[in-house]
Amino acid sequence: MKPTPIFCKTDYQLLRELILKSKNETNAKEVGQLSQELDRAIISKESTLDNSIIRINSHVTIEDVKANKQMKIQIVLPSLANVTERKISILAPLSVAIIGFKENDQVDWELPAGIKTLKIIAVENTSSSNS
Repeated sequence: MKPTPIFCKTDYQLLRELILKSKNETNAKEVGQLSQELDRAIISKESTLDNSIIRINSHVTIEDVKANKQMKIQIVLPSLANVTERKISILAPLSVAIIGFKENDQVDWELPAGIKTLKIIAVENTSSSNS
């Protein structure tokens, strides 16, 4: 069974606003999927949120289980996305797949390359954005 995503209230509200602003854009499928994930999410207070949960600005190491390949990315707002710096928009399929999950969770998600099983290896959240 798929784990339930967990969001802090701030991220949840920010993502809801982003979804409203992005309704008519090209990534409508991802916007819809993100909205569905938020619909089933657990909303937690910022102070009680587990530090191993992926949120906006998290640095994440994930593994494509079948390909046995790891990659490090940072999940950012669309305006800060930069592939060469491995900063992936929250509206990208990969980010939508893993946001709200935590270290050691495994998620099956349909990406452009097909259904992938992604394992979250490590999550680093910094309270100050000095990246």
